[in-house]
Amino acid sequence: MLNIVLHEPEIPANTGNIGRTCVAAGARLHLIEPLGFRLDEKSLKRAGMDYWKDLDVTTYIDYQDFLNRNPGARIYMATTKASAVYTDVRYEPDCYIMFGKESAGIPEEILVEHQETCVRIPMMGEIRSLNLGNSVAIVLYEALRQNGFAGMSTEGHLAPPVLGLKTAESHMHPLRMCVVFLSLIAGYDLYKSNERRKYKE
Repeated sequence: MLNIVLHEPEIPANTGNIGRTCVAAGARLHLIEPLGFRLDEKSLKRAGMDYWKDLDVTTYIDYQDFLNRNPGARIYMATTKASAVYTDVRYEPDCYIMFGKESAGIPEEILVEHQETCVRIPMMGEIRSLNLGNSVAIVLYEALRQNGFAGMSTEGHLAPPVLGLKTAESHMHPLRMCVVFLSLIAGYDLYKSNERRKYKE
């Protein structure tokens, strides 16, 4: 199982979104304190919707606590200071991918210890960084792709067309569909009324 690590995240909505992504991807979430919010904050749960209860999440008092409780972990560091692009490495199915706080990223003293596993997401011009939630999703799904999306649903199905309607009509908004049917019924009633009037004449 892949692991996402957030080092001192600051914005609850970002962490909530990342939690939801982890549930969808079957990944564990690791939160290294101090956090910029409480885990019971409404904004955190709102962003994670009703998926937060299904999340496999662990908190740590600091980075050293994380290392002590995950000995031998293969850790990739997502940082704008990396020379390698995130698609250039091979992610093991049980590796850890770490992201830093929104305002400062991963501390440099941590990065220098993992220079060979630092990766970056390419960006245009002088953009400092992407949103944390977006960055996690990009790198996590590349790791999932490399591992064949193991255990994930990879095929969807479109709803069959409604009998008697053209394909475009079968994808109408339900309210518009009702209007169409009511119009057809009204038109048929008007036609029958005219027919009866002609018959009487």
